[in-house]
Amino acid sequence: MVRSVRTGPQGSGQGLSRAYDTALLDLDGVVYAGGNAIAHAVESLAAARGDGMRLAYVTNNALRTPDAVAAHLTELGIPSAAEDVITSAQAVARLIADDLPAGSRVLVIGGEGLRVALRERGLVPVESDGDDPVAVVQGYGGPELPWGRFAEAAYAVARGLPWYASNTDLTIPGARGIAPGNGAAVEVVRIATGAEPKVAGKPLPPMHRETVLRTGAVRPLVVGDRLDTDIEGAFNGEVDSLLVLTGVTDGARLLAAPPEHRPTYVDADLRGLLTGQPEVTGEAAGGFRCGGWTATAGPERLELAGDGAALDGLRALCAAAWTAGGASGCGLDGGKALARLGL
Repeated sequence: MVRSVRTGPQGSGQGLSRAYDTALLDLDGVVYAGGNAIAHAVESLAAARGDGMRLAYVTNNALRTPDAVAAHLTELGIPSAAEDVITSAQAVARLIADDLPAGSRVLVIGGEGLRVALRERGLVPVESDGDDPVAVVQGYGGPELPWGRFAEAAYAVARGLPWYASNTDLTIPGARGIAPGNGAAVEVVRIATGAEPKVAGKPLPPMHRETVLRTGAVRPLVVGDRLDTDIEGAFNGEVDSLLVLTGVTDGARLLAAPPEHRPTYVDADLRGLLTGQPEVTGEAAGGFRCGGWTATAGPERLELAGDGAALDGLRALCAAAWTAGGASGCGLDGGKALARLGL
């Protein structure tokens, strides 16, 4: 199927919490960073729930169990149950169970979230290559994961066992900044063995399938902070997305995004669920307008004229950049325009 190339953020005449039945929310960088809720997250999610929107929390982080994640959310003031949480550990466990018979022994390199998800699918987690596993699964194990765990994985993968990874996010946001994620740990085993894992997490289809199966969403909206996982996952699942600027994506990355990384909507934070999204109008020749701003693509750089809310300027710039970039990313310099917006 040929998909149309998005040439700018869309508008919405009603709040997104009323336009969509389910929000598929990333956690790290969207709802919380480290152990703390991101500004405006608690009250925005409560208001979205009051509008009738179902909230589902979809995370590539395989370390914690759904029960633990739900308890953390509840402590932050976001009442949640385990069934509201979908993890890449669940997605990869289903992927393994599709390939292997019940009762299969699987070497786990990661945290308790992986072990619980494997047991849910009738698989048996083991801790060593000496425990006769028939497969290896790797997920984020936290900063205290011993280096020797990677050796266990390498021994098993090198002798030909099938290798699965919950996700391959190279980084993970935390309270002190950006830290190495599971993708960095996967690279350690890849370098040692030359093998390639079968991956379940965002942006790949197994994670989207797991999410839809567990939520029953009919008109979902993916909400995330990462272009290469959340937004690309929505693209692959052919559903709409909202990018919030509370995590790892900055204005420069957004303007340079290729088609699969272009969100339907852009907003500062989760308050964007509650409001209508402003429309971007215009065309390449005369410029793209949003609020009081007009953005154009020059020969070497993106140009911005006018005044108003910074986010409106960013939306106009996205339209100019994505139209200029077409089916690839935009290489024009947007630094001066973004600096004018404080972004």
